[in-house]
Amino acid sequence: QVPPVESGGGTVQPGESLRLSCAPSTQNNCIGWFRQATGKEREVVAAIYTKGDVTYYGAFVKGRFTISQAPGERTVYLQMNDLKPEDTAVYFCAVRTGPCGGSAYARPSRYPVWGQGTQVTVSS
Repeated sequence: QVPPVESGGGTVQPGESLRLSCAPSTQNNCIGWFRQATGKEREVVAAIYTKGDVTYYGAFVKGRFTISQAPGERTVYLQMNDLKPEDTAVYFCAVRTGPCGGSAYARPSRYPVWGQGTQVTVSS
C-alpha cells in the first residue's frame, strides 16, 4: 500500500490551533495519528475506526484534539486546539486494514503503513 500523505503542520504560538490532514491511498479501517518528540518514544494521539466512526484518544489529549473523517472521504483530519509547547513533535499518520479495537489503536507496531510525518512546533 502506498503510504498516506500528511499535511497541515507548521509553527504556531501557544493557545493557537492547527488542523492536520492524512490522505491514505486506499480505504482503511483504522487510521491513527502518532507523534514523536525529540528524544521521546512515539505515542498515540488519536485513532478512528472508519467503519463505525469510533474514535480513540491518547490520555494527554483531554479534549483538546478531535479526529474525524468527513462522510464519503478517505481523508482523516486531526483538529488540534489550545496547543502547548509540549505538543511540539513530528506527527505521523498510520493506517491498518484491521480494526482499532482493544489496545491495538495505541500500538505503533500494529500499523504496517506510515506517512513521512509533518512537523508541529508550538513556540512563543
